[in-house]
Amino acid sequence: IEHFIELRTRIIRSVIFLAFAFFIAFVISEEIYLFLVNPYETIMGSGSQMIYTAPQEFLIVKLKIALFGGLLVSFPYFCMELYSFIAPGLYKKEKIAMAPYLIISPLLFMLGAITVHYIIMPLALNFFAEMQINNKESITILMMPKVSEYLNFITSLIIAFGLCFQLPVLLALLARVGFVTSSLLKKGRKYAIVLVFLIAAFLTPPDLISQIGLALPTLLLYEISILIVSIIEKRKNNG
Repeated sequence: IEHFIELRTRIIRSVIFLAFAFFIAFVISEEIYLFLVNPYETIMGSGSQMIYTAPQEFLIVKLKIALFGGLLVSFPYFCMELYSFIAPGLYKKEKIAMAPYLIISPLLFMLGAITVHYIIMPLALNFFAEMQINNKESITILMMPKVSEYLNFITSLIIAFGLCFQLPVLLALLARVGFVTSSLLKKGRKYAIVLVFLIAAFLTPPDLISQIGLALPTLLLYEISILIVSIIEKRKNNG
C-alpha cells in the first residue's frame, strides 16, 4: 500500500508539473512558434507570410505548441520521479549504471531537435521553395503554408529525430543486460542500413531530404553505439 501511495504522489506531482509547463508554454506559444518559423523566414525572406484558413486554427496551433512544449519540459522531471521510485529496489551498481542515461537521453533528444531546426528544415524548405513558379508569362504558384501544417511538419521531424537519436542509449542498455554484443552489431550492419532507411521513410514526411537527413545521422549513431558497446564489454570482462 505504501508503494502505491508513493507512486500516486509522484504521478500527481508529475501531472502538476506538466500542467504548469503547459500553462507557461501557452503564454509564450506565439514566441515559440515564431522561433520554429525561423528556418522558413530565413529561406523565404523577411516579408514571407503564412496563413490559417479556419478562425480557430491558430488557437489550436498554440494549444498544440503548449502541449508539445509542456511534454518536452516535463519529461526529464517525469523520468527523475520514476527513477526515484524504483531506485530503492536497485543495487548500488545498477543505480550508478542507470543515472547517466537519465541525463544523456534528454540531451540526445535535444540534439535531434537542434539538428532539425538548424540543418534539416533549411535544407528541406530551400528544396521546396525552388518549386515555386513566379513569372509574368504563367500562373503564380507560391509556397505559403498553413500554420497548422508547418507545425505538424516540424514537430513530426523533431519527434522522429529525437527518437532515433536515442539509439546509443537503447543499444548500451541492451548491451549491459547481454542482449546485444559489438560483434552482433557489426554483423548486422548491412541489415541495420536497410532498416534505418525504412524507419526514416516511415517517420519523416514523404520527401527525400528529410529521409536522408534522418538516416545518415542514425547510421553514424549506430557506429558510435558499436564503439560504446565494445567499451561496455571490455569493462565487463575486466570487472
